[in-house]
Parts: sequence; C-alpha cells; structure tokens
Amino acid sequence: MALRMYEYPRCGTCRKAKKYLEAKGIAYEARHMVNEPPTREELTRLVEQSGLPLQKFFNTSGKKYRELNLKEKLKEMDDREKLELLASDGMLIKRPIVTDGTNVTVGFNEQTFDKVWG
Repeated sequence: MALRMYEYPRCGTCRKAKKYLEAKGIAYEARHMVNEPPTREELTRLVEQSGLPLQKFFNTSGKKYRELNLKEKLKEMDDREKLELLASDGMLIKRPIVTDGTNVTVGFNEQTFDKVWG
C-alpha cells in the first residue's frame, strides 16, 4: 500500500505534514477526512496498527469535540460507540493520520515522522 494521509486541507498541522513528506520526496495519497471519513472498520484497523489508545484518535482541541461535550460523554461510551462516532464525522478525528498499511502516525510531530516515515 502506498502512503495514505487522511487530512483536512484547511488544517495547519496537515499542511505541515504534507510539506514534510514532499520535502523528503515521499509520495502519498491524500484523502479528505471530512468529505470521506474513514469507516469504522478502517478506524479499527488504524487504531490496532498504531498501538495507540483509541482516545488519541479524537481531535480534543476541535470545536465539534467541545460542542458535543465529548470529554464527559466518552467516559460513558464503549469502544464500538467511540469508533462509530469518529466514523460519523471527520472533524472529530485528530489529524493527519498517515499509514502505509502497517505503520500509523496520528497528528504531526517531526521527530515521529523522521522515525516512522523518514
């Protein structure tokens, strides 16, 4: 699988990640996560492959997260419900998510990108 980046084009963090990949000459396929959010099955696979807790996939600084009071509501939800919620609205997902089908990074951190994609 070629590198895929789930991104929101207006997101500054996504733009930094794209700039990084392009500067390193790393080809990737961009997927607009708001227009075409990952499915529950895709998210399940991404969470498993990342080794990160499901909570790390939520855009906790996002407006939608705060509007829905998810800080409190997530405490009452099981993982299936959380995955359904993420799959229902790409604005709830931390971005970008980059994967090659084996490795997964969530968000942009240059040191992490160097380690995983560099």
